[in-house]
Amino acid sequence: MHVISQALFDLARRTMAGWRSPAPATRPRRAMLFAGAALAFALALPGQHVEAQNWSSERWTGTWGTGPAGPPLPATVQTFTDQTLRLIVHTSIGGNRVRIRVSNEFGSTPLRIGAAHIGVRGMGSEVAAGTDRVLTFSGNPSITIPAGAPVLSDPVELNVPALGDLAISLYLPGTVQATTIHSVGLQTNYVSLPGDFTAAATLPVQRTITSWPFLTEVDVDSTGPAIVTMGDSITDGTRSTVDTNNRWPDWLARRLQTVRDPVLGLNARLGVVNRGINGNRLLSDSPNPLSGRSALERFDRDVLATAGVRYLTLMIGINDIGNSPNENPISPAELIAGYRQVIARAHAKGIAIFGATLTPFEGAGYYSPQKEVVRQAVNAWIRSSDEFDGVIDFDLVTRDPARPSRFLPAFDSGDHLHPSDLGYQAMGNAVPLSLFRSLGAAAVAPAAKQAVQQK
Repeated sequence: MHVISQALFDLARRTMAGWRSPAPATRPRRAMLFAGAALAFALALPGQHVEAQNWSSERWTGTWGTGPAGPPLPATVQTFTDQTLRLIVHTSIGGNRVRIRVSNEFGSTPLRIGAAHIGVRGMGSEVAAGTDRVLTFSGNPSITIPAGAPVLSDPVELNVPALGDLAISLYLPGTVQATTIHSVGLQTNYVSLPGDFTAAATLPVQRTITSWPFLTEVDVDSTGPAIVTMGDSITDGTRSTVDTNNRWPDWLARRLQTVRDPVLGLNARLGVVNRGINGNRLLSDSPNPLSGRSALERFDRDVLATAGVRYLTLMIGINDIGNSPNENPISPAELIAGYRQVIARAHAKGIAIFGATLTPFEGAGYYSPQKEVVRQAVNAWIRSSDEFDGVIDFDLVTRDPARPSRFLPAFDSGDHLHPSDLGYQAMGNAVPLSLFRSLGAAAVAPAAKQAVQQK
């Protein structure tokens, strides 16, 4: 209770306690004192309520994020025993305050975070001098996260650079299995020798991993909006070079920080949060739990729960097509019905959603001519239906004009399904920045169509 309210309450209580045996001459005076104290106490209560709403003036935007999945199959689960994880993330926008989101959403037992720190990354596993900050959770230096739940840390003051690296350290006491994890991190992260080394400038490294266990989002104080990029392995950046941040959303984030166009009126404080998951599907869950739940199922957690989300890009469906029967694949109508559900749910929350065409996949292991017909039909609908608020034509940018069902050779990573680093760069550079003008969803579509037509 507020200190002033508590004092007034105590005064009223003491006055009332003295009410039982007053002298007759003092009763009216004591009654008046009690009434005055009670009135002051009652008047203090609304002020206490107003002060409790200070959170409403805070504005947070995701600067980094990933799509959690799990739990892994028993043969692939990672186990940590009294160890510290130092997880490296690459920001999109900067800020002066920061908080993190830690997830136990795929866990079946409580997850204990014994300590947590955040700082600007130096070299390797090092934290840059003077930037280490202790993270707390609900005012406590440690927290137990219930099974199926996430937590947000309390915010701390830190000069977070745009397009820079942060080091988040989590101490896991006891034996912990990474049941909630993003498996294709494409980033070297560090696991310590036994002990709490969250405050260590240089981590005593036992081994490295290229996944992100438990950590799902980093937010900074910002009034700008966030762009969530939802998709599968192509948005996740599969087969791009580790530690280079060459996913197409990374290239988009770079452009948003470097392009200054007064005609477009771009706001550089646009966060980019990558919710792509390798193997993910639109309509159904993959047999591999590390591929995440379907986009329809994870939409609320991975999109709506993102701090500051205002825009959504959706590039998903190639795994639905590829994993269906060769001769009788999934129909375009089934996929379009799924897209319409995502569109409706985004619009219900005031989020503009941009559809991205599916890139070529002839030569991939699950390709068939019948499936190519489905891909072409889906892309035609994305381009012409007017149901998305804008279109990003990744197919047009990456296909070989001489054989449109295949990637341009320079954009093919070699498996004929995932782009090369150069292909991802071309994709990131192909996103019309006019989509992200500070306009309503209805006004965005004409700008997007114009941008596509000019290509």
